[in-house]
Amino acid sequence: MRTLKVALGERTYPIHIGPALLGQASLIAGALTTPRVAIVSNDVVAPLYLEKLAAGLRAAKVGVTEIILPDGESHKNWETLNRIFDALLADRCDRTTTNVALGGGVVGDLAGFAAAAYQRGVPFIQVPTTLLAQVDSSVGGKTGVNHPRGKNMIGAFWQPRLVLADTDTLTTLPDRELSAGLAEVVKYGLIRDLPFLEWLERNMEKLIARDAEALSYAVERSCANKAEVVAGDERETAKDNGRALLNLGHTFGHAIEAGLGYGVWLHGEAVAAGTVMAAELSRRLGWLTERDVARVRDLLARARLPVQGPQLGAERYLDFMGHDKKVIAGKLRLVLLRQIGSAVTHAEALPGDIRAAIDACCA
Repeated sequence: MRTLKVALGERTYPIHIGPALLGQASLIAGALTTPRVAIVSNDVVAPLYLEKLAAGLRAAKVGVTEIILPDGESHKNWETLNRIFDALLADRCDRTTTNVALGGGVVGDLAGFAAAAYQRGVPFIQVPTTLLAQVDSSVGGKTGVNHPRGKNMIGAFWQPRLVLADTDTLTTLPDRELSAGLAEVVKYGLIRDLPFLEWLERNMEKLIARDAEALSYAVERSCANKAEVVAGDERETAKDNGRALLNLGHTFGHAIEAGLGYGVWLHGEAVAAGTVMAAELSRRLGWLTERDVARVRDLLARARLPVQGPQLGAERYLDFMGHDKKVIAGKLRLVLLRQIGSAVTHAEALPGDIRAAIDACCA
């Protein structure tokens, strides 16, 4: 097991990464305020891992409430959130009960938002079981639900007490989900860690083949990058070059998700296509070369990710992008690449250039 820390003063918390961690109930039990948890999972992950986690906690004298949600991005909404509240109230969970998210990014966002709101805030622990959740969504405290007009538009910052990333859970991950997680892994290399990007270029086939050592390294390096960024700009308030840089490709990608309907494309798939759009726009601004854009596209393609967006029409993309959380005073701030390995936020891109980049990158 390797342990990293997200340095947030008195709210600093560890990220434990390694195999066979679900069986180490002491890691979770030691972080509890009182010996009671509500494990939130879904109907895909629960049959695989819930009993192992719950049995270990019960053996450690921890009371367990189990809450099973339907799987999928299409269920990341108010109705599903209320199912968590209903279960917490039905089992008389009090404000010292810790919500434990066992699953991917959707489960983590729902369980975390429920923790932020239930009785005005209860403790929260992340146990991510997908690559995307392990390298990105479980770290940093962003929680929320989707709205038909925009992804993650309703939510809260609510940091976990602990992140427990058991890399053994990646062995049961569908191939498509594994690739979706790799989109976020590649992102870290593109925005701030060129040596990691070069490592990914040398080792992508190992990651696709689920080489345990390679996957563990990718999770650890990704989490280290995110922990450092979050520690410097927890609530994404920095005007330049703060936490917003983690959203490379996301503004375009969120438009794809909302435009097609949540769940048609996986989040990582939409981010991959959106990252190519961001790279193409960066080229049109004179920052990247055609060879740079090809480098981005080729690596994502090797990760078995889509590198062209759906043909929604540039105006529809721009409409959804106008609801992005990075819009400030009516200006859309995009995360773009000054060069490979270095990202910036940019609010001066001309609508014509954005349209042209979208059109160039759509099938």
